[in-house]
Amino acid sequence: MIDFDQIDKLIHEKGRLSIMTLLSTRGEWAFQDLKAELGMSDGNLITHLRTLGTAGYLKETRDESGTRPRTSYQLTAAGRKAFKEYIEVLGEIVKAAQQT
Repeated sequence: MIDFDQIDKLIHEKGRLSIMTLLSTRGEWAFQDLKAELGMSDGNLITHLRTLGTAGYLKETRDESGTRPRTSYQLTAAGRKAFKEYIEVLGEIVKAAQQT
């Protein structure tokens, strides 16, 4: 039996799942790149990023050495672990659904 309580509700929300998926595909994404890829507004994206950051899933890096400040994000070890566990639960759900 699948324990649906194992689904990480922080990650499960569509916007945050999208962010976590993109960040798991490469080491680092700039805010503007995430915004463009996901089609989110500044406010919506920053709200999701803050939620994931507060949970310890993301690391924020600010680079102010250029003409424009650049903020980028990457998964922390805790974020990678949480995302891996989330994907494993989804895999169990898919496997169970395919057996019917």
